[in-house]
Amino acid sequence: MRLQNRIAVITGAASGIGAATAIRFAEEGAAVCLADVDSEGGQAVARKIEAAKGKVMFREVDVSNETQVKGLMDSVVQEFGGLDILVNNAAVFLYGTVETTTAEDWDRILGVNVKGYAFCAKHAVPHIRRRGGGAIVNVGSVSSFIAQPQFVPYSTTKGAIMQLTRCMAYDHAPDHIRVNCVCPGAIDTPATLRHARSVGKSKEQIVEDLKSVHLIKRLGEPREIANAILFAASDEASFMTGSALMVDGGWSAP
Repeated sequence: MRLQNRIAVITGAASGIGAATAIRFAEEGAAVCLADVDSEGGQAVARKIEAAKGKVMFREVDVSNETQVKGLMDSVVQEFGGLDILVNNAAVFLYGTVETTTAEDWDRILGVNVKGYAFCAKHAVPHIRRRGGGAIVNVGSVSSFIAQPQFVPYSTTKGAIMQLTRCMAYDHAPDHIRVNCVCPGAIDTPATLRHARSVGKSKEQIVEDLKSVHLIKRLGEPREIANAILFAASDEASFMTGSALMVDGGWSAP
């Protein structure tokens, strides 16, 4: 098992990529803490892991609240005895141009997608350092690298996450903490349906639109991204830090 005796925190773990990652980590032997604002969804994922004899806990946490984040990391260490891996995955999806994005929109998306990642890393790093090192995996996006219409707030945060990854990798290499960024393309998650509703289309219409931009003519599945996150978090990626792992069906290739 690739994560035997490892302890991991996964944010945004109540659904989609976060849930798939939590399940995948537990399959590989990790004790996992699921963190999300969605208590019902998070507890449902925890029950699935428990049913498979995995070691799991759930905490309801808003990652934009630093006090809650510190409490999360402290509770994991108290419950499981340490921390080896952080997966920063919690995200807000907001679309628009610079003209249509409000101050409140900016506060919300920067609070979760950028400050939330930084807060989680800030309060995870000391615990990971005490264990002799480990891994942080930030979930970015193809939007970390390419521009899309009316995607200003979301893409801005995803670009910031990529640079945050590089800077953290630089700062924490002496601590033996590797920091990498997994960048998905369009993935079939609940966010796909929310996006469809936000632009007045059916999910089927959005899926057809998104399929066309991938060289592999389909959407990705959450477990496919979870497998990439697992690799980046495991010792198999021991010589990789400060890197972007593109899992985007070829979207960024042309």
